Amino acid sequence: MSKFSTGVFVGGLAGAAAGFVAGVMLAPRSGAESRAMAADAMNDAWDSAVDTYERGSQAVTGKINDVRPSMDATTDELRAKVDLARERMDQLRESLAHASATQVDAAEPAAEPTVVPVTEEPAEPAGDDAAEK
Repeated sequence: MSKFSTGVFVGGLAGAAAGFVAGVMLAPRSGAESRAMAADAMNDAWDSAVDTYERGSQAVTGKINDVRPSMDATTDELRAKVDLARERMDQLRESLAHASATQVDAAEPAAEPTVVPVTEEPAEPAGDDAAEK
């Protein structure tokens, strides 16, 4: 170790010792009183945090309760609109089914087609009979 670093180390130790002695000798309270004050400060901070949380929680709950009736009304309105749209779609589906059934019935022929039977005997030529008579 160099002289400089040894001097810094010894100076740091001496300063720490002097600070400890000065703190103990000049402290306005005993250690028990200081610890009690620190505990009281921590309890006060904890109580303040709990109070802040409770106030915030109550504020949020109040806002939710204020908004809930309008949300319920909007939800009911949207449900009614969806139900109405479903009814209209059902009516349209029935109307289209009826219209397509009517179109199929109208497309059927009015009379059955006539079937001409094919005979196996050949017809006699008209010109040969006239020449013989």
